[in-house]
Amino acid sequence: MPVPDVLVDVVERIGPVDGHARAAAAERQSRLTKPAGALGRLEDVSIWAAGVQGRCPPEPFRRVRVVLVAADHGVAAAGVSAYPSDVTAQMVANFVAGGAAVNVFARSTGASVRIVDAGVRVDVPGADARWKVCEGSASILDSDALTAQQLRDALVGGVAIVDEEVDAGADLVVPGDMGIGSTTVCAAVVAALLGVPASATTGRGTGVDDVALQHKTGVVESALRRVPSDATPEQVLATVGGADLAVMVGVLLGAAGRRTPVLLDGVVSCTAALLAARIAPDAAHWWLAGHRSTEPAQRLALEALGLRPLVDLGLRLGEGTGALVALPAVQMSIAALGEMATFDEAGVSDRGD
Repeated sequence: MPVPDVLVDVVERIGPVDGHARAAAAERQSRLTKPAGALGRLEDVSIWAAGVQGRCPPEPFRRVRVVLVAADHGVAAAGVSAYPSDVTAQMVANFVAGGAAVNVFARSTGASVRIVDAGVRVDVPGADARWKVCEGSASILDSDALTAQQLRDALVGGVAIVDEEVDAGADLVVPGDMGIGSTTVCAAVVAALLGVPASATTGRGTGVDDVALQHKTGVVESALRRVPSDATPEQVLATVGGADLAVMVGVLLGAAGRRTPVLLDGVVSCTAALLAARIAPDAAHWWLAGHRSTEPAQRLALEALGLRPLVDLGLRLGEGTGALVALPAVQMSIAALGEMATFDEAGVSDRGD
């Protein structure tokens, strides 16, 4: 599968995580003062952290950055959401003012938020619009969401954004999202990539009722007819995706290329991850799934990626909130690996003694 030309250099830099650090972390886990496996998934997370940081024990993440990518979707005009498309820009203004759930969760966990306008219909003061590629993508019902140039610019923008963040010291990236209509395009993208029907990927999004869900599923079915059966990931992205997904693909691949881990959020970031993994499969080793969304497309994307979410609280807000809920568990897993005494250090008998 050919790599998009704008991503060739990025993909070439993507390598494996540190296997020696992972092995050392697993060995240290076996010597901590607890029964083997007693900390469950937290043990696996600490080993992942050691691998992506290249050290054992790993250190707590010090500069967690939410890169919240916002964009409007033309398909919203088809009545697929419980909210009007004006809400995208209104919520971006709320993010800038610090009044949204992601802002609250970020303050609570010590993270910070960068708001990127990839394709909001109107400009919002305070949002970073340097890589804005459109004022809302085209409706996937009757045209491609993005032109070839828009797709190219969005991918380049995503890589540039993560380069800036890593250069400024970010050691963990959380992709967040905002865009009315985004769950519809995610349903279409995941269905196209996995070859499953629209009914398997389409969820309630902002909370539509049964009648609206049936209509939304029909919209996704119609859009999927426009996707060639042999479409490449970037063709799927341009045909039924959107500016937010394209920028996020650039962020995910750019982060892996910079050996910087990512804590995935909901359906939008996981859809972007599925796209990115089809372009560069090794990138997935740098990602951890934060939470289980209620959207079926996210579940299918995670299964295809081989990633298990850390928490399942029925969240479906997006913005990066689910990943931030999981962040304390990640930090605690790292602290446990580094700070717990071993059997020898504590003078405690192991079961084999």
